[in-house]
Amino acid sequence: MTETATGVTALGSEDSLRKLGSCGKPLFHTDIRLVDLDGNDVAQGEKGEVLIKSPTVIKEYWRSPEESANTIVDGWLHSGDIGYMDEEGYLYLVDRSKDMYISGGENVYPAEVEDVLMTHGAIADAGVIGIPDEKWVEVGLAILVKAPDANINEEEIVEYCKGKLAGYKRPRQVVFIDQLPRTLTGKILKKDLRSMYLKDGKYQPPE
Repeated sequence: MTETATGVTALGSEDSLRKLGSCGKPLFHTDIRLVDLDGNDVAQGEKGEVLIKSPTVIKEYWRSPEESANTIVDGWLHSGDIGYMDEEGYLYLVDRSKDMYISGGENVYPAEVEDVLMTHGAIADAGVIGIPDEKWVEVGLAILVKAPDANINEEEIVEYCKGKLAGYKRPRQVVFIDQLPRTLTGKILKKDLRSMYLKDGKYQPPE
């Protein structure tokens, strides 16, 4: 992260296969905490926001006192990343906190749902966002790009997710588009997706 000046964790080559998917352990003089939405430390294996404390963490943002106060609290940098620690202290990242949505009181991390959707041979790309729902507060909207010459519909996608995702994680709505908006580094622009399908806080179905 730019805010930490150097790296935060490292995964040694000897653990690269044994801990596949992990970003490693904290570097020297670097401390990491994982906290819930109320700022309480989560238990081992549970997901929480990654907080970082290190001599390399910035003191503040240039001329941005409000952003500084929201991001750096009591010396801990709120990274905005969601992750978990395994029993050996290795960190795994799962999503960004601002992309998470809450369905029926349960946290849903879109990256997990997207990973499942991408295992379907007829799907070339997938993005998931939360949309308002009267009963569950929020439910998942899957925004998909079909693979070339693929023929698939919404019902098939919903059925495919059964048995692969818990009920509250499965998308309730599916739309198909030609291309997902992405940054130059390949990250899905969730903000753009939300602006495409959410108007005044309400789901706006595609025409």
